[in-house]
Amino acid sequence: MIKAIFHRDQDGRIVSFTIKGHADSGPYGYDIVCAAVSATSIGTINGIDALAGFQPQVAMDNDNGGYLSVKMTDDQLTDHQIEVAQILLENLLLTLQDIQKQYGQFVSVITN
Repeated sequence: MIKAIFHRDQDGRIVSFTIKGHADSGPYGYDIVCAAVSATSIGTINGIDALAGFQPQVAMDNDNGGYLSVKMTDDQLTDHQIEVAQILLENLLLTLQDIQKQYGQFVSVITN
């Protein structure tokens, strides 16, 4: 099962998320749940870089897959950068929650 855990700060902003595990909803290379989670999460990271203009801290297991951890940096970000990043992160959360609704036996989304 894929577990996605989102952490918010005291102001309600998403400050980090971790996605770990494998969906195992199909054979390797044909797992649509894994593909959806991977595409949306990597797309969010790329969007933060391209649209918000900064790179969050990213850790992943390139060899085995099944692990992605992303933290917003404590750099001196502008209000605009924070706003853009939050829109993208909230969209990721909504997308993963929608995937969970359809494929709950393969995906669990938690917000702290």
